[in-house]
Order: sequence, then C-alpha cells, then structure tokens
Amino acid sequence: MLGFVREQGWLADRALEVVLRREKRLYSVERRAAAEAVYGVLRALGRIEWLLGHRASIAELYAASLARPGALSADQAERRMGLARGTLGPLAGAEARIAAIEDPVKRLAVEGSLPSWLAERLVAEMGLDEARAFTASVNVRAPLTVRANLLKVTRDDLARRLEEEGVESKETVLSPWGLVLDGHANAFGLDAFKGGLFEVQDEGSQLIALACGARSGMKVVDACAGAGGKTLALAAEMRNRGVLLALDSDADRLEEARRRARRDGVDNLRTRAIPAGAEADEALREEEGKADVVLVDAPCSGLGTLRRKPDARWRLGPADPARFAVRQRELVLRFARLVKPGGRLVYATCSVARAENEEVAATVAALPGFAPMPLERTLGADRARAAGAAGNELRLWPHRHGTDGFFVAAFERRKE
Repeated sequence: MLGFVREQGWLADRALEVVLRREKRLYSVERRAAAEAVYGVLRALGRIEWLLGHRASIAELYAASLARPGALSADQAERRMGLARGTLGPLAGAEARIAAIEDPVKRLAVEGSLPSWLAERLVAEMGLDEARAFTASVNVRAPLTVRANLLKVTRDDLARRLEEEGVESKETVLSPWGLVLDGHANAFGLDAFKGGLFEVQDEGSQLIALACGARSGMKVVDACAGAGGKTLALAAEMRNRGVLLALDSDADRLEEARRRARRDGVDNLRTRAIPAGAEADEALREEEGKADVVLVDAPCSGLGTLRRKPDARWRLGPADPARFAVRQRELVLRFARLVKPGGRLVYATCSVARAENEEVAATVAALPGFAPMPLERTLGADRARAAGAAGNELRLWPHRHGTDGFFVAAFERRKE
C-alpha cells in the first residue's frame, strides 16, 4: 500500500481501498492494523527521512515504523525487513537530535514531520506555540465521529442502538447531532449504518451545516455538494420539507449523494451537475435570487484535515493555498447570485490558511447588498461562544476543539 502512495502517487485512502479489497482473507483487526501502519508512516515520513539523512526506501520506512518502544528494536526491525544491520542507526537519540536544531521553525518542521514551507506558513499565521500545538494534533489519529440522522432517530436513541451492537459512544461537545465512537468500531459494517441511522462526519463538518440555519420549507442550495456529506445534514434540518438542491461539477459524486440520500430517507433532494468553468453562470441563471440559504463549501487545500489525510502535506506546495483562493473567489461570486433578498450565504473550507479563509470571506463582505451575519443566529449564543465564533466567522481547530480544521463565514443579503 505504501508503495502505491510513495512510488506511484496514489492517494492514501484510494491505495488502502484497492489493496484491502484485494486481500479478502484479512480479518477486520488486520485491516485496521494495516491502515494504521500506512498512515503512521506517512505522518512520520519527514521526521524519519531527516533522521536517516536521505530519501527512505519502502523497506526502511516500514522498518522505522516497527522500531519503536513496545514493538521491535532497531536490529529486529532491520532483520524483518531484510535491511543491512545499522540501517536504522541514525534513528537512535532522535529526540535529542531534533531538540538540538537551533532554528525553531526548522525544528517544528522536523518534529512535526512537515515540509519546510508549511511549517513556515503556520508559524507566520499562528505563532510558534499555536503552530506547535496544531502540528502535534494532526499527527495523531482522528476520532471516529458520526452524525445521528434526525430523519430516523434521535442522538440518544442512536447511542442506545449502537450499544446494542456492542459499540460505545459519547456525545460530541459542540454538535447537537454527533457521537464519538469507540475507534475500533467498523462503522460501515453496523446495522445502524446500513439502516441509515447515522453518517460518519467530523464534528466540525456538522457545525458547518448547523451554521446554515436550514429549516423546513426553505430552498437550500449546497453549491459544492460533492458526495453529499453536508447535504444530508441540511436535509435532516429541513425535515424533508422544502427544496434541497445539490450542485457539483462531478456527476459521479452527485450519484453517490443520491445513493446515500436513499439510505437516509431523504425525499426533498434534487441534484444537478453543472459546468466547472464560467459556463456555470448561464446554467444557473434560472436559480438566481431564489435561495433562502446557499452553502459554498469550496474546494480547498485541505490543510485542516492533515490528521485524516497525512499524505496531503507531501502533495501540496507553497503556492497551493493562493491557487485555491482564486477558484474560491470565483465560486463565492457565482453562487452569491443565487441568494434571495433576506437569504444567507455561508462560506466554508477545511483549510487553515488565511488566504483561503478570511481573505476570501472579505470578497463576500465587499459585495453590494451583503452584510456579515452573526453566527449566534444559527448556532445559538451558547454554542457560538463555546466554539469561539467571532461575529460572523468561526475557526475550528483540532488542538482546540478536537475537530478537523475548518473556517466558516456567514453573510446575509439585505432585503431590497
């Protein structure tokens, strides 16, 4: 699996899916162990190669992942992987060697296993201490969080159903819909999942849907719907009443959204594939000024999801946040036209880069007729305060909130 990612450029989740589907004889515990090993290596890749002093081979990376306290010694790991004795010698005294790096930003890059450009950007935008806390949080496995499908079950009832299937859970702190499951559960194999009682969804992603304030009878547009994660949360808030329109340029992902909607008992969903470029403006002409709520969960660098996608840090480059921001501005300007007077636009990303967040939100704030909408209006005053919302903007952080890194900004179109 690591070979597909490292040598052939596959996305880690895609490589795991293909290999584990092929290896049908593996037990679920073995599948989890394989996945955790691959993701663990990808998280530690930069640190391992700095300590070794060269680009590591696949065998060296696996051996390094084995050579840890409670597992194997360096000699044992080398023998298991068929490496020359002493190959892993540079890993000895790793903590002391890293601590001796004088430049604090370079030290952060090594200890956090980040590319140098990303460490520099985090420190510049967050400060050293905050950047260090963020980096530590994205180098551990993310929790398994689900959203109760309120069209079929309450959160309390879902917790009881999961307990009957032998799965322990606890309520999320910020989302009124979420449960954090025992990390060893195979969520997709549970009867509760197959029956559409829940969706796997990060707590921060749930809060984005909650920030939209979708209600029964509204016309709601999920403008970059993808496979429908937030779309389904919006449908539950609407109680299947009103019109929910999911837009995306990828027809295959919209088909996945429809499949999930059928399982979840969603009746008010319409989907529409639209062109990816400027042709979308004409395709959307009939929808202009008709939506009560428009969510623009824009394609982004994904820098807030590094704990779930550790390979992303090695795929991105320093110019990528600005490159995404160009596209994000195009999208918010396009979809803002769909908002009716008195309606709201919610902009969101799963990035932590200011270029993709506050700087793009400023584009909406400058639009004639649009004004910031305090998030306490949709989240509620207590929840907005607990999440750290500042007026119409909210930043969620893995090291502060236990969620992925998200940004949300809400705006209202003034009535004419």
